[in-house]
Amino acid sequence: MDVTEIRIKLVEDTKESRNERLLAFCSITFDNMFVVRDLKIIEGTRGCFVAMPSRKLTDRCPSCGGKNHLRARFCSACGSRLNEGRAPRDGDGRAKLHADVAHPINSAAREFIQGAIIKSYKDEIVKAKQPGYVCRYDEIDAGDYDELVPVFETGAAVRQRDNFRTDTAHGPRSTPAPRQTSGVPTTDRTTAGREFGAGLVD
Repeated sequence: MDVTEIRIKLVEDTKESRNERLLAFCSITFDNMFVVRDLKIIEGTRGCFVAMPSRKLTDRCPSCGGKNHLRARFCSACGSRLNEGRAPRDGDGRAKLHADVAHPINSAAREFIQGAIIKSYKDEIVKAKQPGYVCRYDEIDAGDYDELVPVFETGAAVRQRDNFRTDTAHGPRSTPAPRQTSGVPTTDRTTAGREFGAGLVD
């Protein structure tokens, strides 16, 4: 497994970011085929570390069964008071409020990924001081990975290419046949009189 690209989005120095010790967001691509987004680079007591993308853990209200984040004090559905100490604890006694969505399964992989990301983070700090610096983190949403996957034509594109109508799934529209009702021949409106009602009554 090779790390083929790392993109860093530096966080502006604000009071909120300082409180959370959040330094940057990050995305990492493996083998030019698989990307993981929303990793966080956080300043710890012993240096920077990488936090994996995670989701909030929830449980269900014992009264109504509604879902609530483990930090919630009251149920968002019925308003019942919830037990504030219900969150599971880790070995250090800290409440576990989030679960990783994607993460390494051994320490060697974690050190390998974290080392590559921290190095890219330090390089990004130097780049950010250069004139004309542009962050590339958000370019992933713009579809610059399209060249890595095959592009398939949609039905609408095929119909437009073949000069078909693009507002329906049918083929080219043909000229409808003259309408016939109850055995009475239809009147050719192009040769009928111009007066109102002409051709309707003999």
